[in-house]
Amino acid sequence: MAVRLRLVRLGKKKQPFYRIVVANSTSPRNGQALEIIGTYDPTKADVRLEFKKDRVLYWLSVGAQPSEPVRRLLGKAEILPKLIKTSKTSGISKKEKRAQAEGA
Repeated sequence: MAVRLRLVRLGKKKQPFYRIVVANSTSPRNGQALEIIGTYDPTKADVRLEFKKDRVLYWLSVGAQPSEPVRRLLGKAEILPKLIKTSKTSGISKKEKRAQAEGA
């Protein structure tokens, strides 16, 4: 059984509120969770992120994989290293690409 740390969406339309949960990777997004370990409220002026640090570290230590949004949030909270975004292109503009293609 693969376990993931992921977000469950709650709240009203256009006012999202999320719970950070530990769930089986095959269960649906808002399906049954093994444990609720935190909350995330992006609608507040000061974005609120609260979680149980000891439980997050426990689940990560036993092999739970965080989803991309949870990985970003844990990176901001300095639990995990921040993700470094890498682009597929090396910063070359479309004009420069066309010029290279014509020259080659």
